[in-house]
Amino acid sequence: MSDPGDLCWVDGRLVPRTQPVVCADDSAFAEGRGCYTSVRIRAGRPRLVDRHVRRLQRGARAIGLGEVEKAAVEKALADLAAVVFPEGEGIVRLQLSRGSDGSPHLVGVPRSLGPDRPEWHAITSPFPHAGETLAGGHKLTNRLVLALAAESARAVGADEALLFDSSGRLVEGARSNLVVVTRDGPVAPPETLGAVAGIALQVALERLPEIQRHTVGRSELDEALEIVAVNSVRGARPVTRLDDRAVGGGAAGPFSARLAESLDDV
Repeated sequence: MSDPGDLCWVDGRLVPRTQPVVCADDSAFAEGRGCYTSVRIRAGRPRLVDRHVRRLQRGARAIGLGEVEKAAVEKALADLAAVVFPEGEGIVRLQLSRGSDGSPHLVGVPRSLGPDRPEWHAITSPFPHAGETLAGGHKLTNRLVLALAAESARAVGADEALLFDSSGRLVEGARSNLVVVTRDGPVAPPETLGAVAGIALQVALERLPEIQRHTVGRSELDEALEIVAVNSVRGARPVTRLDDRAVGGGAAGPFSARLAESLDDV
């Protein structure tokens, strides 16, 4: 297994991470115009490949990057999984932008899993969510507020930061979608509020139809029986503390276990 810090994948080939790979006029660098997806590698194999391909293709069309070939995305994932994580665990971040000649520019960067605690502590983000800037829930490189929120969580040893909009409605986490178990059942905030259309949440909605889309305010969140953070890298993680208080009983609840099970075999 190679060190994840040694290599990256650039437009069809593996290159040393220290080699310059982005031009000064690359669209993600110059304009923040790029889209990306983060893929979990498990036992040397990338998970949910078709869904990640479709996410990149939709994002590329939405922001005018042109068409990205499915084969290119699959090759990037296969090459990095084979060389960096042949039988192990890790993450590959695939980013699509546009080069100076107008052609799509695909870069894959592997990294280790890092800390993977079974239960998460979350904070309320000090930054309000900006709302929907482009319909469709695309995962865009222009993500300053989410990055700042994630940094604020790391600064206090938390795993996630929950973002609310200017009306006090829960939108998403800095790195996950959220499912809130209320006394009326599990709900996820409406995608129209501006959250990323998460792959793991989509799978969960397909497999657990009792999850409804519904607005969640701060008072509902404070009374939640469970809060579960969901993304395609970590799966489902129960949030057992929010700021300085316990969520529900302060331990993983039964619905978080069901959510995790629904995502485990995809």
